[in-house]
Amino acid sequence: MLPALALLAASCFCAAGAPSGDTYTAAERRHWAFQPRAHPTSPSFVPQTDRQWVRTPVDAFILARLRKEGLKPASPASPRTLIRRVYFDLTGLPPPPEEVERFVQDRSQDAWPHLVERLLDSPEYAERWAQHWLDVVRFAESDGFEYDTHRSEAWRYRDYVIRSIREDKPYDQFVREQLAGDEIDPKNDEMLVAAGFHRLGPLRKNAGNQDAAYNRNEILVEMTNVIGSGLLGITIGCARCHDHKLDPIRQKDYYRIQAFFATTHQRDIPLSSPEQQAEWKKKTAAIEAELKSLRAKLKPFPAPDNEGLEKQIAEKEAELPPPLPVLQTVEDRPGEYIAVHVLARGDSAQPGEKVGMRPIGVLLPDDAPEWGDQIPSPRLALAKWITDRANPLTARVMVNRIWQNHFGTGIVSTPNDFGRMGSRPSHPELLDWLADQFVECGFRMKPLHRLILLSSTYQQDYIAQAPRDAMEKDPENKLLWRFPRRRLSAEELRDAMLATSGRLNPQRGGPSVIVPIEPALVKLIYNPAQWAVNPDPNQFNRRSIYVFHKRNLRLPLLEVFDSPDMQLSCPRREQSTHALQALELLNGEFSNAMARALAERVAREAGPRTDLQVDRAFRLALGRGPNAAEKQAALRYLADGGPLSEFALAIFLLNDFLYAN
Repeated sequence: MLPALALLAASCFCAAGAPSGDTYTAAERRHWAFQPRAHPTSPSFVPQTDRQWVRTPVDAFILARLRKEGLKPASPASPRTLIRRVYFDLTGLPPPPEEVERFVQDRSQDAWPHLVERLLDSPEYAERWAQHWLDVVRFAESDGFEYDTHRSEAWRYRDYVIRSIREDKPYDQFVREQLAGDEIDPKNDEMLVAAGFHRLGPLRKNAGNQDAAYNRNEILVEMTNVIGSGLLGITIGCARCHDHKLDPIRQKDYYRIQAFFATTHQRDIPLSSPEQQAEWKKKTAAIEAELKSLRAKLKPFPAPDNEGLEKQIAEKEAELPPPLPVLQTVEDRPGEYIAVHVLARGDSAQPGEKVGMRPIGVLLPDDAPEWGDQIPSPRLALAKWITDRANPLTARVMVNRIWQNHFGTGIVSTPNDFGRMGSRPSHPELLDWLADQFVECGFRMKPLHRLILLSSTYQQDYIAQAPRDAMEKDPENKLLWRFPRRRLSAEELRDAMLATSGRLNPQRGGPSVIVPIEPALVKLIYNPAQWAVNPDPNQFNRRSIYVFHKRNLRLPLLEVFDSPDMQLSCPRREQSTHALQALELLNGEFSNAMARALAERVAREAGPRTDLQVDRAFRLALGRGPNAAEKQAALRYLADGGPLSEFALAIFLLNDFLYAN
C-alpha cells in the first residue's frame, strides 16, 4: 500500500466511481519496483585505508559492494583522460586542445570541480542532455510508416527541452508541463509547446476510406505506451490486448490510463495572419490541381511515357509552398468525449467493459475506485500522480537514466522495464538513496550530476588488462571496479568531426536543417519533394541535434553508428561493431569532407612543417600528442607523398577518436 498516493487519489477527486473489483496478491505487490523507497543512509563505516577514496556518498555505496565481493576499484584516470571523458559526457563535444593543456597543468584541488561546474553551465550541456530525453520520448520530425509526412514545426518541442535542461527545470515540473501544459496555462505558448509531447509518436495515415475508431485508438495507444515506458519504466503496453503475462498490470489498468486522454485532441495554432493563410491556400490549390491532372495521365506500370510525367510531377511538387508555421499542441474537448472501453485483443471493433480514469492498480489499495469518466484537467491529474514524491517509480526511473548516461549502463540495466522481466538493481540501496536525493533537491538534475561526477567512482581509469579476479567475479563490470569504456554515439561522432575540423556552426535553436544526401536515398522517400535541402551550406554544419530527423531516412553516418529510428522509445543506444562503419568512415562523403577541412586547418595553424602538422592533428582530434610509433608512421607517410587529408581521415578512424575515454 502507498498511503500518500492513495491520499492523493482521495483528495484530488470528489467524483469517484464504484470499486473496481481489482485485487492484488502479496507476491504481486512485493516486487521491488512497486515498493516505497527504502530511504537508506550511505554506508557509515569506511576502512581507514579507503577513506581518501570516498569523495561522495556514491563512493561509499560502490566501495561497500566491491569489498563485499573481494574487489577493489581501479586507479584514478589521468587528467587528460578525465577532461575528454567529461567533455563528451556533458557536452557531446571534444575539449579544445588548449583547454586540455591548461587542465593537465592545473594542480589545484578545485580544478576538477570548476571544470564540472563550467560544463554544467554551458549551453552545450543542455544540447547534449536534451538528446537523451528526445531518445526516451521517441522524438522525430516525420510521421513514420509509408507516407512519413514531415512535421516541420516539431523543432519547437526540441528547443523547449533544451531550454528546460539549460535552466535545470525541476523534473516534476518538466513532466507536468509535457503531460498537461495546455491545461496548466492554455494562453502560454511555452506550455502549449510542452504539451506537444503527445504529438511525438509515429502516426499511420491510410489513404482511402478511414476507420475513425481505429485511427483514434492508434493515437491513444501512442499516448498511453510512452507513459509506461518513458515515465514509469514499466511495460504497460503489454497489457493492451490482455492482462500482462508477467507484471501485475491488468488490461483494465491499460485502458484506465488511456481514459486520461479520452478528451485530448490534436490542435494546430496558426502563427501566420489570415491574409497569409488565404494566399497559401490559393497557391497550394492551384498547384494541387495541376498535379491532379498530371497524375491522371500516368499509365499502368510499365509504361515508357511515365518517366517524363514523373519528372514533371516531381518538379511541380517542388513548387508547393512550405507549410505555414503553426504551434503543434493538444487540447481537451469535453464535448467530443468518446468513452474508453477495454478492447478485446486491443481491437477497436471489439469494445468490452467501459472504464474510467485511474492510475496503475498495484500502486493503489485493493478495490481503489476509478476516478470517473470526465474530470477537470484529466492529464494534469495523471501528471500529479506520476510526479508525486511518494510514487515509487518516477524518481527511480529518472535517476537510473542519469546514472546510465554517465556510466553506459544503469543501476537497472533495463531502463524502460523495471518489471519482473527487467533486470534487478545492481545497487538497490544506492538507487533509492539517489532517488531520495533527487526528490529532496527539488527534482533537479544538476545536483545529481555533481554527486556522480565528483565521485572517485566516476574518476576511475579504464583498465584494458583487467585483473583476473575482477573478470571472473564481475565480467560485465556491473559493480564498477573500473570505468566502462564508451564509444561515441552517432551524433557525438558527427559533431566531433565538425568540431575537430573547425567547421562546427555554433548556431542554436530554430527550424531543423535538411542536409544533402545521396540522390539514390532521396528517391526512396514516398514524396522526394519533402527533402528540400536548406539553401545555406553553412547550415549543414550545425550540431546533429539540429539536423532534421526523418524516421524513414537517417543520414548514413548516423544510421551505421546505431542512431535509432524513433518508432519506439529508445531506452539505451546500442553499440554495434561491423564493417559498414569502417566503410562509411573511409568512403563517406561527410567524413572525407571533414578530413579535408581538418587538413586545411592543420596546415593553416601548424604551418608547413610536417612534424608540427602531425602534432596539431593529434591534439585537435585526440586531446594528446602522438606517441613515438604514431609520429614515426605519420611522418613516413607524409614524406612518401601521402596527402594530408588522407592522414586526417586516418585520425578519424583511430579508437582514441571513436571512444570518449
